[in-house]
Amino acid sequence: MKILLLGSGGREHALAAKLKESALCEALFLAPGSAAMRALGECVVNLEVLDPVLVKDWAVEHGIGLVVIGPEGPLAAGVADALRQAGIPTFGPGKQAARLEASKDFAKQFMARHQVATAAAKSFENRPSALEYALTRGFPVVVKADGLAAGKGVCVATDRGELEAFLDECFETKAFGDAGAKVLIEDFLDGEEASLLCFCDGQRLEPMAAAQDHKRIADGDQGPNTGGMGAYSPAPVLDAAMLAQVRSLILEPTLRGLIAEKLDFRGCLYVGLMINAKGPRVVEYNVRFGDPETQVLVPRMDFDLGEIMLACAEGRLDPTALRWKPGASACVVLASQGYPGAYPKGLAISGLEQAAKAEGVSIFHAGSAEKDGGFVSSGGRVLNVCAVGKDFKEAIARAYKAVDAIRFEGMHFRKDIGHRALTRN
Repeated sequence: MKILLLGSGGREHALAAKLKESALCEALFLAPGSAAMRALGECVVNLEVLDPVLVKDWAVEHGIGLVVIGPEGPLAAGVADALRQAGIPTFGPGKQAARLEASKDFAKQFMARHQVATAAAKSFENRPSALEYALTRGFPVVVKADGLAAGKGVCVATDRGELEAFLDECFETKAFGDAGAKVLIEDFLDGEEASLLCFCDGQRLEPMAAAQDHKRIADGDQGPNTGGMGAYSPAPVLDAAMLAQVRSLILEPTLRGLIAEKLDFRGCLYVGLMINAKGPRVVEYNVRFGDPETQVLVPRMDFDLGEIMLACAEGRLDPTALRWKPGASACVVLASQGYPGAYPKGLAISGLEQAAKAEGVSIFHAGSAEKDGGFVSSGGRVLNVCAVGKDFKEAIARAYKAVDAIRFEGMHFRKDIGHRALTRN
């Protein structure tokens, strides 16, 4: 069949590479795709992926048999609903279910209604009330912009100055636009984070292999939050005993809530977890594949991703079909100077061919463009350098060996990806 994948980042590059291998894939279309993804399928650069009607019409006209929605924007806009109404199998939840990511307030209220384990929180629509409440909770305290903010609308405030500065960004300078018109003040959870992505077909919720992201910009988990500076899989903190707790305290009540509230969820539910001695708690829901977690999960998938996604879209997921390759995988994100703030673009990238020759290595482009036959930077996170190995030590070493071959002006990256996994093993 013909498959249409919406998106253009490193996550979509990884998904496209795996979908290209699917026995179902007769032709792969990428909207808008990227220069690096052109080797995998046909890029549809002029399709407005946030417009449900335009996407639906294009898919009908071109006989698309499966649509996979990568980023959260089209999901929040209702693209999946329009496609399903036209009878096109679609991997991605409907607009109402997408509120689990599009609104932190909605997600918290959903968790409260269905007794999903998470931190206490309250929402506010003005600065004075938010500040007054936050000061009663003590420091550190977590402040989140309610809406979609590209992974940057979160502050773990350690003192009043940081708290007030972030509230100013939300309410005064409106750094996050409408996404920051409401904020969530949440109790701080200490512990170790893990990412558990789950396939969902509307009636079943089946976890994938666990992964761990590195959100902070600098080594030692220092500095501001980013969209993710690297990842690895599996996550040792999420062992069999802890996964059993996650199933009973989080996944099962989440699924019951989705069904009870008639939220059409056929796609990937990302559950961000904090794990400590008290057990697992939900930090956030996302309603699509994580980035860069996808880049470490795809190389470990020992199944046909196209078939699994179609099964989810059609409500017939078989959990026993999800098999994972042994060993480990790691991803190092190469970022532009200044990220997650302002950064330059158009910087020439060298060494990609040499890096890709390293054993077990895959390179996914997150923010690059083509120029004069080569690649230049075009985003904050530019490249995802990923590797597999028989264990964490080998996977991480292979990834950093490939990183050593790549250069662009101002390139920076974390040098401690996987440090928790290495400590545990």
